Amino acid sequence: MNVPAFTKLSIVIPAYNEGKTVHLILDKIRQVELRDRIQKEVIIVNDCSKDNTEEAILRYKASNPDLNLCYYKHEVNKGKGAALHTGIRHATGEYVIIQDADLEYNPAEYNILIQPVLDGFADVVYGSRFMGGRPHRVLFFWHTIGNRILTFLSNMCTNLNLTDMETCYKLFRTVTVQAIPLRENRFGFEPEVTAKIARIPGIRIYEVGISYYGRTYEEGKKINWKDGFRAIYCIAKYGFFRVK
Repeated sequence: MNVPAFTKLSIVIPAYNEGKTVHLILDKIRQVELRDRIQKEVIIVNDCSKDNTEEAILRYKASNPDLNLCYYKHEVNKGKGAALHTGIRHATGEYVIIQDADLEYNPAEYNILIQPVLDGFADVVYGSRFMGGRPHRVLFFWHTIGNRILTFLSNMCTNLNLTDMETCYKLFRTVTVQAIPLRENRFGFEPEVTAKIARIPGIRIYEVGISYYGRTYEEGKKINWKDGFRAIYCIAKYGFFRVK
């Protein structure tokens, strides 16, 4: 598979009720200097937040005209996956990366994810919270077990050997992910996109170790056990039964 020129990275951020912290993640993204003078395109999709998320984003955009920030919003709440669909559809960089609006993942590590692409080895790069020696906040035992089980089931269906299918940090060649019919509107995005990416002939998928600064539910974490069962359903649907 030919490696396209890499001059711009599109950073897709789904946001729901992140008015208190969205400026912090934007500050971190703004401060990142990407390798090889790669430019940044930040795409925020507000999934019908009920707080001041929109005001916070527009205020930040007006105060920081040097940051290439594109803003979109849903008039009704559709879910994280739907916000990602919108953001990916509008991406114009050669590669696109997923970034949550919270502070669980560190944008300073973008260069770690893009390195296998720049080296000519990868078309897709996943940032794994379970490999490497980078810092990880100690939080929920059962969440960790759940993530490992979901990754194991996903690997069984895709014949991949990922260590962290549920990671937020996923880097894709833009034209590749834009060509995939993505249907899951909530947290089923992760197993769906993994199953469909894995079926592409000749695709080169890499993993790199990343750090993880997890949030508690009191701090705003949104995923719950119901989303875990939906993920299992999506693994079976798109991985085992290979629904398009």
